[in-house]
Amino acid sequence: MSEPKAPTPTPGDTYKGWLFKWTNYIKGYQRRWFVLSNGLLSYYRTQAEMGHTCRGTINLATANIVVEDSCNFIISNGGAQTYHLKASSEVERQRWITALELAKAKAVRMQAESDDSGDECPMSPAPAGQSGGPSRNSEVQSTLRTLGSKVEDLSTCNDLIAKHGSALQRSLSELEGVKLVGDTGDKIRQVTERATLFRITSNAMINACRDFLSLAQAHSKRWQKALQAEREQRVRLEETLEQLAKQHNHLERAFRGATVLPAAQGNAVTDGGKGGPSSGKGDASDEDDENEFFDAMEDPQEFITVPADPKYHRSGSNVSGISSEIGMDDQSLDEQSLASNPESPQSQELEPVKKRRTRIPDKPNYSLNLWSIMKNCIGKELSKIPMPVNFNEPISMLQRLSEDLEYSELLDKGAKCQSSLEQLCYVAAFTVSSYSTTVHRTGKPFNPLLGETFELDRRYESGYRSLCEQVSHHPPAAAHHAISERGWTLRQEITLASKFRGKYLSIMPLGSIHCIFEKSNNHYTWKKVTTTVHNIIVGKLWIDQSGEIDIINHQTGDRCHLKFAPYSYFSRDVARKVTGVVADKEGKAHYVLSGTWDEKMEFSRVMQSSRGGENGTEGRQKTVYQTLKAREIWKKNPLPEGAENMYYFSELALTLNEPEDGVAPTDSRRRPDQRLMEQGRWEEANAEKQRLEEKQRTVRREREREAARTANPDDEGEAAHQDNYKAMWFDRTHDALTNEETHVYKGGYWEAKDGSGWEDVCPPDIF
Repeated sequence: MSEPKAPTPTPGDTYKGWLFKWTNYIKGYQRRWFVLSNGLLSYYRTQAEMGHTCRGTINLATANIVVEDSCNFIISNGGAQTYHLKASSEVERQRWITALELAKAKAVRMQAESDDSGDECPMSPAPAGQSGGPSRNSEVQSTLRTLGSKVEDLSTCNDLIAKHGSALQRSLSELEGVKLVGDTGDKIRQVTERATLFRITSNAMINACRDFLSLAQAHSKRWQKALQAEREQRVRLEETLEQLAKQHNHLERAFRGATVLPAAQGNAVTDGGKGGPSSGKGDASDEDDENEFFDAMEDPQEFITVPADPKYHRSGSNVSGISSEIGMDDQSLDEQSLASNPESPQSQELEPVKKRRTRIPDKPNYSLNLWSIMKNCIGKELSKIPMPVNFNEPISMLQRLSEDLEYSELLDKGAKCQSSLEQLCYVAAFTVSSYSTTVHRTGKPFNPLLGETFELDRRYESGYRSLCEQVSHHPPAAAHHAISERGWTLRQEITLASKFRGKYLSIMPLGSIHCIFEKSNNHYTWKKVTTTVHNIIVGKLWIDQSGEIDIINHQTGDRCHLKFAPYSYFSRDVARKVTGVVADKEGKAHYVLSGTWDEKMEFSRVMQSSRGGENGTEGRQKTVYQTLKAREIWKKNPLPEGAENMYYFSELALTLNEPEDGVAPTDSRRRPDQRLMEQGRWEEANAEKQRLEEKQRTVRREREREAARTANPDDEGEAAHQDNYKAMWFDRTHDALTNEETHVYKGGYWEAKDGSGWEDVCPPDIF
């Protein structure tokens, strides 16, 4: 039984109908049901299949439409998909051609708008409390898009009318010169067909004009009302914000005036700028939870600091069980005393042996729409998403990891400390300082190839040597080892777990960092916090660090707890705030740290503390620390001039990819794609990046096949998934302190560089 005949389609946003599609040389042309909608041409064997089985789809935004003869035409998207189609008549074919050209023009226009959307600022929705704001905005935007689409339809129809009108005119001119009776009939038939095509196109244009006019008339008054309503809402919002600001200021003044410190604290005043208001034991505001004021999204502070009684500042005092060394401790971390130490190699160094570069080529102004690449990658591992170099910065993850040593002088000072608690302050400041280089760095580092290395030899400038190696590809993991002539060793293995969540990207570093001081044998471990990249789709990218870090001294039991506060629009605190407490193994606090991870950190010695809830006080109370005057322990170095055009690199970062003689063949400086990107040749860099990634996949498949050949027959099911790769400079071992599997430097790299060479120790060319 034959299928019912579908109604004749008419050009519009959705177009459906039967066409004959070439299948193969045996079956030839077969009848298929085609649907044109939203710039996509799909086909089915029958109309009933539309609900469950699509046989193929072509995106018209990138497709070419070629007319062969009176009934045949071809649609191709560049070779991957090609449809040879045939209509039942030339009139039917022209209807499809007209609809396809209209749909293609609209698809190209929408794609261009999507590519430019990253540079546009979205309209702010009305406050949630005012009904109809977001929906009205959405309705106006939708109407504007519809009207714009109709205007484009009119333009396309105008072009088609001009084209068909010219063909009709040529046919009429040819008709006038015809003398033979036989030719006259053919020419008249041709003129008739072209006149029919012209009429179809003209009708389409007339319908588009009619739709445009009706929409404009229907929405003109609504636009005026919507605009007036938006203006009124803006005025009301400004008045409301002004009232809230006045109330907020009044509450702050009232709160400061009502806060009373306990009698034991004497005439101490609250340090509102650093830790917030102090809570006294007899303060009624702490006994009634209803009188406390907290912002909706702000985390309450874990502790409060107030200035200590002036008697603690007198040298040699031994009041309340505080030893006489407390008076001297305010000067024990003086940077000048460390800098003047004659044992410091830095004091003897007059100038660097090698002059390092201070500039790299400016970043080209290439635009690319991230959403067009990332929309199909939500929930996937970032390391498995093929990304063009447009989103990268011209250094690898190994070089980015080496940037943790930007402020290695903090560890130099820590190595000279006599007290483990003072030393822990410097280790904590070093931990925070490693994030300061990331505040503007929204570019993604290059994923290192398996076996890739990076050395950083700064013995003459800073006294240390550093080596990184990519020891795993999936999941990506890098081992890092740095040793300093100034008495410390740093090692870490970092595995990145990253998820794309649509609006933001979360990067969770897994693995522990170890720092060992040679003189005291103090061994510290800690982990990194989560990095979040916001505004992935719309707006300006910005980075936040959030989470908590526990730095543990496994030799003495001392501990430092650092908290990186996540950014909150409602918080009164400074952005990127970090707070911490250094305590001994009994839990007694000795130092308080405060500052921001992008600017500076300060520390202050704790003289006395009172825990919340003591002496029968009920309600929520925080620990109050009486401290000496805060002193700066770390401050961020200013960025080089023109850093905004050089990926916001620091002075150290600018030198990381500088060509250097004698490095291993596997060093990141030798990567061709990374070097081409640094030079501004991004198209060549993209081609090299794809070549290296395909080469790495080929090597991995060969390694898996080798593992399968050498595997025990009983383990054949697992052999194909085993990776028998063994790191070149690191041995895999079990870390008893953290109970983790990790890679530890086994030696040999610097000896090979200084003497024996790379011929017998380096793997085959990975680049």
